[in-house]
Amino acid sequence: MTKRKLERFAELNTFENVIQPKQEDFIDADFKFKNKWAKEFFNNKNPVILELGCGKGEYTIGLAEKYLNKNFIGVDIKGDRLWRGGKTSIEKKIKNVAFIRIQIEQILDFFGKDEISEIWITFPDPQPNKRRIKKRLTSSQFLERYKKILIPNGCINLKTDNIGLFNYTLEVIREAKHNLLYETNDLYNSGCTDDILSIKTYYEDKFTKKGFKICYLKFQIN
Repeated sequence: MTKRKLERFAELNTFENVIQPKQEDFIDADFKFKNKWAKEFFNNKNPVILELGCGKGEYTIGLAEKYLNKNFIGVDIKGDRLWRGGKTSIEKKIKNVAFIRIQIEQILDFFGKDEISEIWITFPDPQPNKRRIKKRLTSSQFLERYKKILIPNGCINLKTDNIGLFNYTLEVIREAKHNLLYETNDLYNSGCTDDILSIKTYYEDKFTKKGFKICYLKFQIN
């Protein structure tokens, strides 16, 4: 590990807005903020929104800046990426944002029933190998997890440059008869780009500059 990474990991441990749970924090009992994120972490009663696989946290921070009356939590396992998100939100003094360093498969250990009002999945690993379909963040296995923490009619948003993942997700939605609210395989030429959808992650900016089309869909789990 490089000296720079070691320094960042050391600094990450000092960030109050970045939580890095240890196994003993949730194996024998509920994680201390489960069902209590708004009240006990953010000290308010505002809705809680997740970004899964948040990377450097650009979307989490962008949303938090636009919606001060909502709480935003970015979830990722990569500490060096979360360092950037934590650092930026501290520098900008953004109080309604947090990051938690866990595997997304673990979200039921950290969030409770009806605790999340909306989920964003921005440029996840498309897991193109068919043997890893269950690892796709829009697979039926993951959607079952999301259903347990989303409020009734809570929405899931997917942004991706991968047409394969986009089409796969549409198929999952249709087969399960979930409620598809919107879909486009060319977001920035669709005429529907608003202040939220125009937020760009590091990877999205990189992809669009190379001419990649950005796909977007929004749906509710039945």
